[in-house]
Amino acid sequence: MPTVLVVDDEANIRELVSVYLTAAGYSVECAADGMEALATVRSGGIDLVVLDIMLPGMDGAAVCTAIRQESRVPVIMLTARDSDLDKVALLEAGADDYIVKPFSPPELVARVRAVLRRTEEAATSPTAADVAPIRVGGLVLDPAMREAHVDGEPVALTAREFELLSFMAASPGVVFSRETLLERVVGGADFVDVRGVDVHIRHLREKLGDDATTPRFIETVRGVGYRIRKDAA
Repeated sequence: MPTVLVVDDEANIRELVSVYLTAAGYSVECAADGMEALATVRSGGIDLVVLDIMLPGMDGAAVCTAIRQESRVPVIMLTARDSDLDKVALLEAGADDYIVKPFSPPELVARVRAVLRRTEEAATSPTAADVAPIRVGGLVLDPAMREAHVDGEPVALTAREFELLSFMAASPGVVFSRETLLERVVGGADFVDVRGVDVHIRHLREKLGDDATTPRFIETVRGVGYRIRKDAA
């Protein structure tokens, strides 16, 4: 039974979401603020976090960023704002999906189910163990272990970052449009548009120690998209 952590400073929201998630077969824990949420995630046993962006003290975006620095547990944000800028900001923070208040509880349950299903599929891909590590210069990706290394040093990637990098690295030199990357790798989250791909690429470059001006691994093909350099050192 997956365990969902519901984080909201409004008791009625926590109760409403808990009732629907429990009825759908999930175990539920609750937190009223960011620090309590982080402590609960760090204690282990949380499979997904439903996180309100408007929290006292440490806001939801900061909590999401902190979670993402320590864990791959998926996060669905609750927000009263619905602009493109907010969508990109939530993606920057590491959210997997989001839903706008006031929301339909059945829709939230459906989002929880979909995100957990994607996470499980990514972690238990039946072909992963049969796929040899992908090597491009000093970059090594192990699909079976879902681990990434650069020059022998481990690189911590989120599940979506790993999928995106693996997809491109499997075909070095091939240029992929943003639309292709969105559809094949990032498209599970309804709120992500092609700019979301740019956000993921930027995060990957930071983690790989790559330079957008003189890239070692990820090269921008202006007006088209991105590719892994075939001659990556």
